Amino acid sequence: MMVTPRGTAYLVCGVAANALFAFVAIYGIAFIGNVAAPKTVDSGLVVPWPRAVFVDTLLILAFAVQHSGMARVSFKRWSMRIVPAPIERSTYILCASLLLVLLYWLWLPIPAPVWTVQQPLLRAGITALFWAGWIVTLLAAAATNQLEMTGFRQILDAVQDRPKRALTLTTSGLYRIVRHPIYVGTLVAFWATPDMTFGHLLFAAGATAYTLLGTVLEERDLVRIFGDGYRDYQRRIRMLLPFPK
Repeated sequence: MMVTPRGTAYLVCGVAANALFAFVAIYGIAFIGNVAAPKTVDSGLVVPWPRAVFVDTLLILAFAVQHSGMARVSFKRWSMRIVPAPIERSTYILCASLLLVLLYWLWLPIPAPVWTVQQPLLRAGITALFWAGWIVTLLAAAATNQLEMTGFRQILDAVQDRPKRALTLTTSGLYRIVRHPIYVGTLVAFWATPDMTFGHLLFAAGATAYTLLGTVLEERDLVRIFGDGYRDYQRRIRMLLPFPK
């Protein structure tokens, strides 16, 4: 099959977006967990705390506005006047990844401790909970259509001149326990640390607030896309709390 120059450009965009996304996802675990990374949530230039709070809050807000704003159906309709439909999702992933790189780079630590767990067994348990959160996140992500979620399936369909396929809704595995297991896993990982600093607390609080708001907005979009099928799913399965209805 001959790939056109436009198709080649789409593929390059998709590969670049997915490669950068993989990097920021892996680095994000190290950043939050203060492990094996040159720059983490608790390392870097220490400045007066009001300046750190101001800069860090702006970084969280910038990511939240982009990540949630570009995900809205109304924005997608507008953006596709400029961005070709096959790379709309990859463009979204690329912009979000670039803002995360900016957050990692410019984040200012606030090292004052909030809590420090001394008991070795308890420290080990909290650390295990941190990794368990990421494992849940990865398992939940693996259960979805990864090519669709990262925009690569849309690019392959365009390159191979296949008709656009309908979005699929995952309701199996962890999605039979909560509707958003990816968010549950990340929320656990944000807070599970034996050494909580004020900088880490600011990150966890900001990320949690954004996650809760973004989940509500995403739910509205999912109802628009899947209609009664998603409404029935909402009636049967809780959004974030893993308790039976």
